Amino acid sequence: MCRIVPAQQVLHGVRVGPPQRTLPDPLAAAVSAFRAYLRAERNSSEHTVRAYAADVSDLLEHLCRTGSSDLSGLTLAILRSWLARSRTQGRSRSTLARRGSSARAFTAWAHQTGRIETDVGALLASPRPHRELPGVLGVEQANRLMQPPLHPAGQSSAAVDEGDPQPDPRDSAVGLRDHAIVELLYATGIRVGELVALDLTALDPSRRVVRVHGKGDRDRSVPYGLPAQEAVQAWIEHGRAELAGPDAGQALFVGVRGRRMDQRAVRTMVHRRLRGVDGAPDLGPHGLRHSAATHLLEGGADLRLVQELLGHASLATTQLYTHVSVERLRRTYQQAHPRA
Repeated sequence: MCRIVPAQQVLHGVRVGPPQRTLPDPLAAAVSAFRAYLRAERNSSEHTVRAYAADVSDLLEHLCRTGSSDLSGLTLAILRSWLARSRTQGRSRSTLARRGSSARAFTAWAHQTGRIETDVGALLASPRPHRELPGVLGVEQANRLMQPPLHPAGQSSAAVDEGDPQPDPRDSAVGLRDHAIVELLYATGIRVGELVALDLTALDPSRRVVRVHGKGDRDRSVPYGLPAQEAVQAWIEHGRAELAGPDAGQALFVGVRGRRMDQRAVRTMVHRRLRGVDGAPDLGPHGLRHSAATHLLEGGADLRLVQELLGHASLATTQLYTHVSVERLRRTYQQAHPRA
């Protein structure tokens, strides 16, 4: 009989925190091997590995509750009842869709490695996540967001002429860095994780191209325009040395603690800057990615070119931006046409 043993963290002899479930050894070993497979063979991100492993652990706990002690008891009916239970627990459509993907990946792997006789998850259907049209900036809003920072010394030219005291050079450096970040995010449409992973050597200023290491361990080269080049060059030449510490290495963008900038700091900065743009939606770095893709398509760019620039594995993902453009066109038509 399969039994799930509750486990709690013990601190100074006292059990703390909510109990965690410990699977029987054979099932725990399967989860561990699946986790290693995701990392080594599928090159999945750590976020995906954690999410899929957690889903599979929950699935195998459900298997245990049905009385099965090993993977031989895993059937399509078990998978469906597990998803149904998740639905009754109030899980969102996107979570249910991800859990279905996790289960299908696990059963396919288990079948390929001889742990189960048939791939019972191949026929498992799960709800498609509801895909809302992403928020995007208007072109004029994007232009206002890209306004250059103050005078390179940290002040406007007028303020310097009036003899005002010079600001902290570190504040000036942060201004140059933040301007370079929003310019590069909007110019290239790269993900925030890709941005913070950039090294100085990723830039090719002569061709205005940045080499990006993206999802699925795939590399791509993305062009950027002259405004982004000037902003990034100003940061490198006049700002980076003010912030970079011994641990910065070759990181292109550096935080105030002297180390490679992290994603959370970039998100906070983008939200803050957008609050200063009248009428702009509250978007993060991914909103700049959406905006870049939408504006490219509205400007006549080919869909497959945009797919390549964004690093989408599937064209279907890129096609979402065509719906954004059509939706904006529809709204404009309804507002402007007298017989709309």
